[in-house]
Amino acid sequence: MTRSARNWSPHEFHCFPNIPGVWGLAPNRGLMVELPPLDIAEDGKLADNITWFARALRAAGVPVGPGRVIDAIRAVEAVGFTRKPDFFYVLQACFVSRPEHRTIFAQIFRLFWRDPRYLEHMIAALSPMIRGVQEEQMAKPAEKRAAEALLEGANREIEHAEEGEDTEIEIDASLTMSGEERLRSLDFELMSNAEMAAAKRMLAKLSLPVKPLISRRTRLSPNGTLIDGPATLRAAMRQGGEMQSFTLKARRERWPNLVALCDISGSMSQYSRAVLHFLHAVSNEKGAGWAKVHAFTFGTQLTNITRHLATRDVDAALAAAGAQAQDWEGGTKIGTCLHQFNRDWSRRVMGGGAVVLLITDGLDRDDPAALEHEMRRLQLTAKKVIWLNPLLRWQEFAPKARGIKAMLPHVDSFRAGHNIAALEALAEAISRPDDAGEKARLMARL
Repeated sequence: MTRSARNWSPHEFHCFPNIPGVWGLAPNRGLMVELPPLDIAEDGKLADNITWFARALRAAGVPVGPGRVIDAIRAVEAVGFTRKPDFFYVLQACFVSRPEHRTIFAQIFRLFWRDPRYLEHMIAALSPMIRGVQEEQMAKPAEKRAAEALLEGANREIEHAEEGEDTEIEIDASLTMSGEERLRSLDFELMSNAEMAAAKRMLAKLSLPVKPLISRRTRLSPNGTLIDGPATLRAAMRQGGEMQSFTLKARRERWPNLVALCDISGSMSQYSRAVLHFLHAVSNEKGAGWAKVHAFTFGTQLTNITRHLATRDVDAALAAAGAQAQDWEGGTKIGTCLHQFNRDWSRRVMGGGAVVLLITDGLDRDDPAALEHEMRRLQLTAKKVIWLNPLLRWQEFAPKARGIKAMLPHVDSFRAGHNIAALEALAEAISRPDDAGEKARLMARL
């Protein structure tokens, strides 16, 4: 290697305060915290460290092969270390090919190249927190997946300096929640790879039954409650004008459409993926009652992914949907996308009393007046609009954002959508016409 590409070890790298989304608070999410600089050793092996770093990325689910490792080593050698952020962006350009992998890459990059005690940090991320024993902390997005990838095959036992006498702590776990119960209440954004895989299997078993709608049209039925006058008279004419019995009829039943609008912006990406797994199971379940399940994704543009949900394999279906939606994990223009839906798709998919699932956090930069107008149009054409907002997981949540203020009055039900339990509660919201969720409580705080 040239002099500019000096070998660094994983624990030698300085912090990069100018990299958005890596240290400090990013515009949409805070991924990292800035740590004090470390002393740089002279005996590191950069090529070996990049190879191990690629292995950790592959274990976390990022597709990295030998070709990309070679390209990364050559790219780092060519770029050098004239600027500290260059190393981060060079590796990201070589290893990351999909927007949803940026968060995982950033977490693994911090743990691998920056934190001097990253092994302790990862074990702490994977170990259960005990109230009163250590300070409770919230896991960052993708932190568990990064920790699992870097700890794969490693010895998790770390020697700690003993201070005073050892204290033995006994925990009675006989009354703790089972793994499945804990998974039902765990936030999708905080799940590890194994937890997300288990959650997907649970989502595939969920159902979303719906009651049929009573139509104004009728059909002949011997058990009907309505008298069919014309049919009764025709039967009497065939009997020489004598009316011997009444011909009965009953109201026809029809099934509504389910229309899902999923926000795939940066702050909603992980939640929308879980909801799309759920919608795939609903659309492929026989006898669920829905006439048709329509799915749309939106960020900066609206994308119809309905035909992909018909694919039996859920991974193939979501891969095709992700390839079609070019704005995945980008910005958010809710008002613009709702205008496009109301103009181009409303008459096609909203007939017959459709139920609309709106999955978004409501954080929008569009004109709030235009957003409110499009929400009003959407509510007028739907039988029921149910808004799933992951921000409701916070007890201190208040409708202060202007996008949320514009949308909230024009939904029928406002519910959380951050875990499996929230999706299971959807059946109750759909079956009960008077269910408003948290709307009344939050409307009082507007």
